[in-house]
Amino acid sequence: MTLRIANLALLVLFPIAWFAPLLHAGLLPIFGLSEISIISGLQSLWDTDPTLALLVTFLAIFAPYMKTIGLALVHFGLMRRKVVPALEILGKLAMADVFLIALYVVIVKGAGHVTVQTGWGLYLFTGAILASIAISHLTRRR
Repeated sequence: MTLRIANLALLVLFPIAWFAPLLHAGLLPIFGLSEISIISGLQSLWDTDPTLALLVTFLAIFAPYMKTIGLALVHFGLMRRKVVPALEILGKLAMADVFLIALYVVIVKGAGHVTVQTGWGLYLFTGAILASIAISHLTRRR
């Protein structure tokens, strides 16, 4: 029962994480910092690099949400437990998106006059992905 509730909570937490500020970035601290969320980052990415935008959209939005819905179907007996290993792969793909974001932070911080600070959305998104991985692992063990 607890796994069901935790998994269903992710259906709410993921959309919040998509719109929450992942990063605060700016040219210099005196000019102020712009908030960057997954959604705002994807919007600008679609203008510059549609291929990368498609990949990030899949990793950040579709993979974790499909996995969460799949686990909910398993928890409510509407899908067989045999699909749990495939759902775990989706969770690992979503974790790749967290790695990409962290990589961008490291690259931009090394650029010199750019100021980058992590926002609470990065922690929320990372926590939701890690919770999703834990829920699927515990579901598989049952």
